[in-house]
Amino acid sequence: MLTRKQHELLTFIDKHLRNTGFSPSFEEMKEALNLKSKSGIHRLITALEERGFLKRRAHRARALEVLRMPDSMGPRAAQAQAAQPAAPAGPAFAPNVIRGNFAQNLPGAVRTANDAAAVHLPLYGRIAAGLPIEALRDGGDSVEVPAALLGGGEHYALEVAGDSMEGAGILDGDTVIIRRGDTADNGAIVVALVDENEVTLKRLRRRGNSIALEAANPRYETRIFGPDRVKVQGRLVGLVRRYH
Repeated sequence: MLTRKQHELLTFIDKHLRNTGFSPSFEEMKEALNLKSKSGIHRLITALEERGFLKRRAHRARALEVLRMPDSMGPRAAQAQAAQPAAPAGPAFAPNVIRGNFAQNLPGAVRTANDAAAVHLPLYGRIAAGLPIEALRDGGDSVEVPAALLGGGEHYALEVAGDSMEGAGILDGDTVIIRRGDTADNGAIVVALVDENEVTLKRLRRRGNSIALEAANPRYETRIFGPDRVKVQGRLVGLVRRYH
């Protein structure tokens, strides 16, 4: 069963496709559903994909395909399933999940009443260019996360802004869980501070004496820096996503 917003979006996309022949933009969808941000549209589309109502066609801008409408399978879905080969699965996001006793206190984390199930982490804000992590502190907001996502060390949460890591399963508006630290393995997804003023969430690659920050979206170029220009401020260990 779809939520009201999911049903509204699916109906709007279907009508737009039939009237124009192409899918609506995220801005058009945001205005049609009276939402404040495009991140809500991202989450609704993902939910509709997972439920088999909608499909995003790879490597094509604004390419959405309605597979079926609620309580009915139309000819659109049958044709799509017969003509379209299954798309290869993209690279999966695989956070480092640690299970075990949560008896030790984690700096920066506050236990809930059921401390074996969840903890509250400080939510620093959205990752935005021009701000170091410490400047993102917003004075008390927090997010509840499963304790099983956390191991030893200090953790904090950040809200993702943008789609540069969508190929790793990290979408605009997601909340990422970061283990604070100044080192990370090659290939890890990290929060990096560039030139002391720009914070970004990217995959870290070491190339000789240089450091590459890789996006997980072909629209974004890999950026190469000298080792003295990049400081690791934490490593991704988990992700929280809310569906509307």
